[in-house]
Amino acid sequence: MRLLILGGTRFAGRHLAAAALDAGHEVTLFNRGLTHPGLFPRAEHLRGDRDSDGDLAAALAGRQWDAVADCCGYRPEQVAAATRCLRGAVQRYFFLSTISVYADFASGPDESSPLEAPLGPDVEQREDLRYGALKAQCEAVVEEAMPGRALIVRSGLLIGPHDRTQRFAWWVRRVAAGGEVLAPGRPGHPLQLLDARDLAAWLLLALARGAAGRFNATSPRGRLTFGGLLETCRAVAASTARFTWVDGSFLAANGVRPMDDLPLWLPEEAHGFYAVDAARAAAAGLTVRPLAHSVRAVLAELHSSQPAGVPSARLPPEREVELLQSWHARSAAASSL
Repeated sequence: MRLLILGGTRFAGRHLAAAALDAGHEVTLFNRGLTHPGLFPRAEHLRGDRDSDGDLAAALAGRQWDAVADCCGYRPEQVAAATRCLRGAVQRYFFLSTISVYADFASGPDESSPLEAPLGPDVEQREDLRYGALKAQCEAVVEEAMPGRALIVRSGLLIGPHDRTQRFAWWVRRVAAGGEVLAPGRPGHPLQLLDARDLAAWLLLALARGAAGRFNATSPRGRLTFGGLLETCRAVAASTARFTWVDGSFLAANGVRPMDDLPLWLPEEAHGFYAVDAARAAAAGLTVRPLAHSVRAVLAELHSSQPAGVPSARLPPEREVELLQSWHARSAAASSL
């Protein structure tokens, strides 16, 4: 397969490029050459900025590929420019979207669930807050430009090596460090995670089979819990960590921000975010590796000289100690009544 990847050097796109090259496919990467420019010497590299119609048109003119993988489209105008250049140059257009496109997580959404409404005129000021709505608009652009040839994959939270967000890696690192660990909510709180390497392997399979349409891509609902995540991290790291489960209402009352201060954690009322129906992708061949494999790979990366990304602001150690002390004091006071 001749595969063009827009991006291809960060996280999901990087894993897709690696998997495609390992499988013997002909890979072309189009990007600015700013992130890991020395990666993938076996691939063809086209340089340019996708935000410039001129760069795209000049680099892609007269070329043909079996499929394009758009791993870095975030705004409708970006994606529209790519589809204009590629409408007649590719058979399949894969667009990496997100489950954040769904308007409601009161219950686990499937591919037919309502999407976020289009953005208003304040889009430039609110782009960081309207990620899902922008991605939904991008999907519409691809489907309109490539009817019957668009593969829209709504990914859940991705984990694995080279993740610059460090959300999953934060827990791997914290548990490996040992000591008393503030565990949010309850052990049985559901999670859905997908290793980016599993996503890449499935995308190659889906593109080779000519798949089209919309797919939610994440682990099966009901398979993973927060307690299972932490226990797996502890076992893989051979850590002496001790978990203290702290009620979510206590954390909220103390200003702890879900997903930001404590990565992956969401309050109970947002449980639908981790109850997404991914049965369609599973039926189309998506498989999920054991969580321990992902933990082991991330732990090895953390021990390397160049771990991916830089951890953003999370719960500082001193704040964790303060919260745990306050939680224990509250618990002791309650038990004395």
